[in-house]
Amino acid sequence: MDNQIKTLPVIALRGMTVLPGMLIHFDISREMTLAAVNEAMAGDRYVFVTSQKDADIDKPSYYDLYEVGVIARIKQIVKLQDNLMRIMISSKQRATLLSMPQSSPFLIGDVKPYEPSPEELSKDSYEMNEAEKEAALRNMKEMFAVYMVENPKAGKSIYDKIQKERDLGTLLDLIGMNLPIPMERRQDLLECFSVPKRFRELSKILANEIEISKIREEYREKVKDTIEKNQKDYFLREQMKVIRDELGDSVDPQADEEKYYEKLAQLECSEEIYEKIKEEIKRLKSLASSSSEYAVARGYVETLLDLPWDRMSIDNMDLSHAAKVLDKDHYGLEKVKERILEFLAVRSLTGKGESPIICLVGPPGTGKTSIAKSIAKALDKEYVRICLGGVRDEAEIRGHRRTYVGAMPGRLIAGLKKAKVKNPLMLLDEIDKVSSDYKGDTSSALLEVLDPEQNRNFTDHYVELPVDLSEVLFLCTANSLDTISRPLLDRMEIIELSGYSENEKFHIGKDYLIPKQLERNGLSKGMLSIHAGALRKLITGYTKEAGVRGLERQIGKICRKAAKQIVTEEEEKIKVTTKNLSEYAGREKYDVNLKNDKDEVGIVRGLAWTSVGGDTLEIEVNIMPGEGHLELTGQLGDVMKESAQIALTYVRSLGMRKGEKDCLASGEFYKEHDIHIHVPEGAVPKDGPSAGVTMATAIYSAVTGKKVRSDVAMTGEVTLRGRVLPIGGLKEKLLAAKAAKIKTVFVPEKNRPDIEELDAEITEGLELVFVNNVEEIFSQVLEDKK
Repeated sequence: MDNQIKTLPVIALRGMTVLPGMLIHFDISREMTLAAVNEAMAGDRYVFVTSQKDADIDKPSYYDLYEVGVIARIKQIVKLQDNLMRIMISSKQRATLLSMPQSSPFLIGDVKPYEPSPEELSKDSYEMNEAEKEAALRNMKEMFAVYMVENPKAGKSIYDKIQKERDLGTLLDLIGMNLPIPMERRQDLLECFSVPKRFRELSKILANEIEISKIREEYREKVKDTIEKNQKDYFLREQMKVIRDELGDSVDPQADEEKYYEKLAQLECSEEIYEKIKEEIKRLKSLASSSSEYAVARGYVETLLDLPWDRMSIDNMDLSHAAKVLDKDHYGLEKVKERILEFLAVRSLTGKGESPIICLVGPPGTGKTSIAKSIAKALDKEYVRICLGGVRDEAEIRGHRRTYVGAMPGRLIAGLKKAKVKNPLMLLDEIDKVSSDYKGDTSSALLEVLDPEQNRNFTDHYVELPVDLSEVLFLCTANSLDTISRPLLDRMEIIELSGYSENEKFHIGKDYLIPKQLERNGLSKGMLSIHAGALRKLITGYTKEAGVRGLERQIGKICRKAAKQIVTEEEEKIKVTTKNLSEYAGREKYDVNLKNDKDEVGIVRGLAWTSVGGDTLEIEVNIMPGEGHLELTGQLGDVMKESAQIALTYVRSLGMRKGEKDCLASGEFYKEHDIHIHVPEGAVPKDGPSAGVTMATAIYSAVTGKKVRSDVAMTGEVTLRGRVLPIGGLKEKLLAAKAAKIKTVFVPEKNRPDIEELDAEITEGLELVFVNNVEEIFSQVLEDKK
């Protein structure tokens, strides 16, 4: 054939590649392929045959086909049943698909046959001399003969044809077509227009196939030596055994079962557990080691043997030692430390005692998680942390049922297995962040775990035997109680960890965080010193949080900059003071919201609790001519909006009850004026009832024109009758008042017990005034008009 561009019907093959010089037949069923064959039969019977890159595409485009294929002539067609046709083709020569002008109803392509030019024939990369050709021809025939020895049936029908072939290019295509290689490798051979290059590529492939055949034969010989004629049914299992021997990963089921019996003899468990494990080992012995059921049974036996059924560690009952460890690792947290010492005292007197389910609740960074390690260290207990944040699947708690490969016990059983004793300290971290979906309710699954009356016989779906969890010292952590279900909350002893005061943060930073960061960054005390003033400025100006996590990050930042300065500038000692703090920590991020300098009408400072500590909140009220509307701005939540409505209603009713005739009681005044209540920092959402007294005072001041003292702050929920109800977060709110230089704070009378529990350090320098009614506040904070 010449090398002129031809327009031919295109047959796209799926999963196979045809090389030149082949007589091959295959079945076709796609409508476009049948149409292409019919078109070719109506003409000179020539077609262009190429392969699809993706076999799943039913209607390929030009870009879905390999560009290099073969020009072939259809020799014979046989129509079969169900629109199926079997065709026989004779592939002639390589060709390149230049374009495809038609894709429906069948593919037609512009094809250029490949014929080497005289210039190409003259180059060494395209042509060999006669001696090299003969050497390559003989070498390829010898390699194929070796391949035939290893695979007698592989090419028996074409062996004689290969031995008689004298053209190297034709020989290479003939061998390539009869090797069991992937379609992609055969396509690579098709795209090798250069005979020398095709020879090198096929030599590598043939050598690799010979090596594979030898290895397979070695495996067959080893398997034949190990089995008898009547054991042919176990051929595959024995073959796998030989492969494991070759890899050095041989597993002897009999030896494993003996090890299991030895471990069972040493296991501390009840008679019921002993008999159950013994029965499982006996069942394992009867299973074929190659079956999937064997793997499940083996994992189950190993889990049962690894569990600490009756193995316990001895707790350190020395109260003084526990107190020293807790004080050394943590500053403050008196309630937590006291509760742990109480537990130890009861255990030392009774010799047993139920382990408490303690839940530490507080903002991030207050030491909830880290104190668990300290408690385990103080009691000489094994420590296991289980993070429950985002856990949705009930199987994470109760385990998976042993009905499939890959089943595993729940996290609690896995924790016991890791601890190797039945009385570790188990931390259930972020218990407020568990959730539920279609896979079950995780919170409900925890009810049995955390109930002292039920967890003596906790049943895991995987283990299917009662496991005693009553000796485990459970410790839970949460940021909020709102998302914990009520039944689960009822089973836990709640200890609240509120935010740290500025003085507490100072001591924590000085005694714990600075030494920790110095060691972590490779610094000694002599290399870097942070002065007390700089540390206090770091606390107030660079962090705004209830805990100390942000403070630790800032100290770490200073240490890293100091380390770089010591290495690059070769300084021996660096001192960080208030003057050069910005060089190491950057500019200040936060300003303390100080009290106002003068008394003003309609501006009252309230106290708010946030997730990162307390803050002061100014509430502003303006009166203007209008139609009696109440305007609320500042991103207020529904509860805070209701507090504003209640405060306005109370102020309006106050004058009528007293019989006053001024604007306070005048209905016309409220019809002719609008009241606008605004809480600054409008981009920050705010909600909660504790701003009720503050709003009432601000509205009363704006309506009457009386100024409010600038050195007071207040908190409390107000009712329609002016009663002041108790609120929460007092410690954080009082700390915020101290930071703002407030002198007097009005607090609900019913919060007096909460104030009495606070340290003197919190209330020092503050005048606390307890009130039952908002009018008591009015009389003390409002000044008469001059």
